[in-house]
Amino acid sequence: MLAKLNLEHILFLDIETVPEMEHFEELDDTKKELWEQKTKYQRKEAFTPEEFYDRGGIWAEFGKIICISVGYFKLVGEAKNFRVTSFHGDEAKLLKDFKNLLNGHFSQVKNLLCAHNGKEFDFPYIARRMIVHGISLPYKLDLFGKKPWEVPHLDTMDLWKFGDYKHYTSLKLMAHILGIPSPKEDIDGSMVRDVYYKDKAIDRIITYCELDVVTTAQVFLRLRNEPTLEKNEITNV
Repeated sequence: MLAKLNLEHILFLDIETVPEMEHFEELDDTKKELWEQKTKYQRKEAFTPEEFYDRGGIWAEFGKIICISVGYFKLVGEAKNFRVTSFHGDEAKLLKDFKNLLNGHFSQVKNLLCAHNGKEFDFPYIARRMIVHGISLPYKLDLFGKKPWEVPHLDTMDLWKFGDYKHYTSLKLMAHILGIPSPKEDIDGSMVRDVYYKDKAIDRIITYCELDVVTTAQVFLRLRNEPTLEKNEITNV
């Protein structure tokens, strides 16, 4: 079935998130208590709530989105071009800009969103942060009342599970086993918080996020048994 999908109808995406505040002490007392309760199971006795706060970006209730990168195919005959761009800066603004993209160019029934582990992370995280900012959900993220087969989301990790609900495979591992050349990455996911708050280097984070979007598209092509993108077929816009 994947082979029947039109690549031009799919928007590939990835998000980068950080804790909403740089330091745990900056949270108000209520938020600190809620953080302690939320993370108690994960922390056990190994970490204090403050020590565990560097992972705050994982949860939409305690984190924020600092970058959404997207990519889409343009096909001309047998030739294909993959175009990549990013939204970053103030979270409310980048969410509105992303929503405008969806509503303006990817709002039709035929359009799909694709991310790696998107069903468990990217898609719900974006929706939750939109609600926090009082932004009405675009059709592609509003799942209320939709039947499972009506949900317009693709997930490369979910596709790789082949029905195995317990199986987690990172994007990096999938790319490696599928023979996709690994781009030289300046940072990895564990470094995003420090690069954002300490180094103030959003450009490095954008590059990292865009590389993940390209890799997700490459993995999707391999899942369709199609040739992957060459460097000259990828364009930053």
